[in-house]
Amino acid sequence: MEDLKRALLEQFGLVFADASLLETAFTHTSFANEHRLLKISHNERLEFLGDAVLQLIISEYLYKKYPKRPEGDLSKLRSMIVREESLAGFTRDCQFDRYVKLGRGEEKSGGRSRDTILGDLFEAFLGALLLDKGVETVKDFLYQVMIPKVEAGNFERVTDYKTKLQELLQVNGDVEILYQVISESGPAHAKNFEVAVRINGREAGQGQGRSKKLAEQEAAKNAFEKESHSCF
Repeated sequence: MEDLKRALLEQFGLVFADASLLETAFTHTSFANEHRLLKISHNERLEFLGDAVLQLIISEYLYKKYPKRPEGDLSKLRSMIVREESLAGFTRDCQFDRYVKLGRGEEKSGGRSRDTILGDLFEAFLGALLLDKGVETVKDFLYQVMIPKVEAGNFERVTDYKTKLQELLQVNGDVEILYQVISESGPAHAKNFEVAVRINGREAGQGQGRSKKLAEQEAAKNAFEKESHSCF
């Protein structure tokens, strides 16, 4: 945690008054479950809070930035900005992925690079920052980390990997592509879905996400990358 505190100070000028909030934000459920006797808190409640303040700040920004855009357009743009894949990208930009505490099994299975975990981590950090510093500090942080990329147009278009996979595979005729939910876990406000995509009955990729659609997109992305590579 000392390295994280130093990084927050150097990169963002942030010093947490309550260091326990910061520690909880960076503690995944898998780590807490492996250390039950220590009664360690995990970050799901902070994630819930961070999601709320993130939605509020981004909504206010879009409302003021695009005064002539209808509600439907603003909602679509907001969903692109706060989607799991985007938040995971911001986590990596901030190098927060270095500091998240994972259980041994989650670490071995590649959890440190999983969008689901990293997206949740970003929201949990915002929740901790809200409790420690207030909404204006959260807003300042987001305007430093997120808004420049929004204004650069990074979220105007999001790749639809399900369509890309279908187009790739069906060049030479019909192919059966099926998406199957393998598992469903987590509390009601933060469900996690794991989905497999099968091509003519063969499993071609897996993905995780906070909705079935997001999990399907990640599975399709993984399958698309494998299949496109094998085609060349």
